[in-house]
Amino acid sequence: MPVHQRPLSPHLQIYKPQFTSFTSIVHRATGVFLSIGTIALVYWLSAIAGGQESYATAQGLIGSWIGLLLLFAWSVSLFYHLANGIRHLFWDMGHGLDIKTAEANGKLVLVMTVVLTGLAWLLAFIL
Repeated sequence: MPVHQRPLSPHLQIYKPQFTSFTSIVHRATGVFLSIGTIALVYWLSAIAGGQESYATAQGLIGSWIGLLLLFAWSVSLFYHLANGIRHLFWDMGHGLDIKTAEANGKLVLVMTVVLTGLAWLLAFIL
């Protein structure tokens, strides 16, 4: 039997990334970022319990431009992970598994991420 020197799976030069693979990778990345952001949430809560001075220090860090940028990124991750998690629940029930529907609801996840993040930040600064 002849031995062929071929890769067993599609090579990166041949493989064309798909929109659904992009949404899957981003879903995993946002899950990791949410875990890291939860550590910052625990720090903030412990600063509240630590008294007025530690709370003022925590608010100074979170209220800085880098803190607000990280908080914004954390909220984007939260809403993306939420919307995509709901999408996965529908997939678990067997709905929307064909490629056309999966791409359409992937785009809906992106739109919902923008809308929910925008609403949350708008409400945060209005109230």
